[in-house]
Amino acid sequence: MKIALVIDCWAPQVNGVVRTYASTVAELRRMGHAVRVIAPDQFRTMRCPTDSEYRLALGARAGVARLLDEFQPDAIHVATEATLGLAARNLCVRRRWPFTTSYTTKLPEYAYARLRMPLRWSYAVMRWFHRPAHAVMVATASLQRELEARRFGNLKRWTRGVDTGLFRLYPKEFLDAPRPILLYAGRVAIEKNIRAFLDLKAPGTKYVVGSGPQAAQLQQAYPQVRFVGRQHGEQLARYYAAADVFVFPSRTDTFGLVMLESLACGVPVAAYPVPGPLDVIGASGAGALDEDLATAVERALRLDAAVCRAHAQTFSWEAVARMFVQNLTLISAQS
Repeated sequence: MKIALVIDCWAPQVNGVVRTYASTVAELRRMGHAVRVIAPDQFRTMRCPTDSEYRLALGARAGVARLLDEFQPDAIHVATEATLGLAARNLCVRRRWPFTTSYTTKLPEYAYARLRMPLRWSYAVMRWFHRPAHAVMVATASLQRELEARRFGNLKRWTRGVDTGLFRLYPKEFLDAPRPILLYAGRVAIEKNIRAFLDLKAPGTKYVVGSGPQAAQLQQAYPQVRFVGRQHGEQLARYYAAADVFVFPSRTDTFGLVMLESLACGVPVAAYPVPGPLDVIGASGAGALDEDLATAVERALRLDAAVCRAHAQTFSWEAVARMFVQNLTLISAQS
């Protein structure tokens, strides 16, 4: 099958959406599918006004139409809601092509956190964007219920996976700091609620792995915390594995791929009992969820690394790719 993926963020950006789609594309190609990724690196771009790490494609309407006409896909998936995603969505509507989308980021909550935009406004825009899709893929049952309550339709499950070959047990001695070591990895942005982690009254050492618009401000405000910047590949895995607890303070993530990566390295998760952690951790015994994040950390410190690793091994990128394909709708089916 020829699959077109239209996405507004791609390498060299590092975030859960990019890692999810890059891993899925790699698996789809291994399965024999031809995948064309239409991303900002194929366009002139401008910085996103609210986050300089994101680039918005210019001339998206004409460019997306040209690239899709050249590729002649069997199925089109629109991954994101920015300029490229909007151009692809509108083109499909005009040409009466079926397409699928995914709800990977809680943009209304992000817009409220950064701009105080009322949720009812931004959710109305999101419903408009996704309404024509033949399937809107969501990562968890909790997110599906949440969106159904907000009057979204055509929701289909599409979970996430983890590379358990890369993310595995490594020596704890990689980090030489007073223990326990509490680690956060991911985007350093206001919507991730990182201050809840940094303000924890807990013994040991806190590490932050990642970059983002809040990084410089938080590094100055919390000089006792070790900010090590963005890490990749085995180096990232070694940071995970050297920690004693992975702290996930976000209340707005739709999944939280970083939790799976930490678990695959044998490190338990401490998080709030909200969608994302509830779905990933659940009753697995691989993490501790509590409205008091300090209590969650204390409980997580007592958990078994082998249980964490075993739980992560139940998430496979091959299964993720097969589920993705099952959710697609062929353009030829529209008649």
